[in-house]
Amino acid sequence: MTQSIRNIYCVGRNYAQHAKELNNEVPTSPFLFSKPTHALVEAKSQSIPLPGHRGTIHYEAEWVVHICRPYQKGMSLEDLIDKMALGIDFTLRDVQSELKKKGQPWLLAKGFPNSAIISKWIDFPGLETCKQTPFSLWKNDQNVQTGNIEEMLFDLPSIIAFTAEHFGLGEGDIIYTGTPSGVGPVADQDKFVLKWGEASLAEFTVDLQSSRVGKN
Repeated sequence: MTQSIRNIYCVGRNYAQHAKELNNEVPTSPFLFSKPTHALVEAKSQSIPLPGHRGTIHYEAEWVVHICRPYQKGMSLEDLIDKMALGIDFTLRDVQSELKKKGQPWLLAKGFPNSAIISKWIDFPGLETCKQTPFSLWKNDQNVQTGNIEEMLFDLPSIIAFTAEHFGLGEGDIIYTGTPSGVGPVADQDKFVLKWGEASLAEFTVDLQSSRVGKN
């Protein structure tokens, strides 16, 4: 399905504790940014290269939804969303900090190749069912992030409506809905596992290419 993705929308600061852990203001309306499709890669137990020569990289685990038809006001979520997944929004944190200071867009920090990890897609069971299941990220067999979509500052209907109004929303678009607290740095050969409840949806190993790229 990664071949048919059109737009990758990401919701920033959608969990209050995550905003606070990075000393960011808690937003009062949805805050969105995007990633290019070149950023998207499905985790299939492989080694995934990341640019270790550009400063610290942080992991941010997220619940992701897939849009299956053009948005029309009043549509139910079940008519609009057919699949869901888990993902990681990898962020060049040092780069992002400098961009924030300059008041510049975050694309350099958020849009690099392989910065949007996605698990396999599973059927969307409905919003109320999803609220009953936590998602988690495991790094080297340790649980580093756990979240539940009930904790989101802006719920899925609000995110959908805001995205459609300001950017448009159609078949093949996906939305990363924000990360809970617990984000942290990535090291070479870290192994990550994304879990929906007790079920593992994706795993991969990081190949941090600091010694082989950009040091000529």
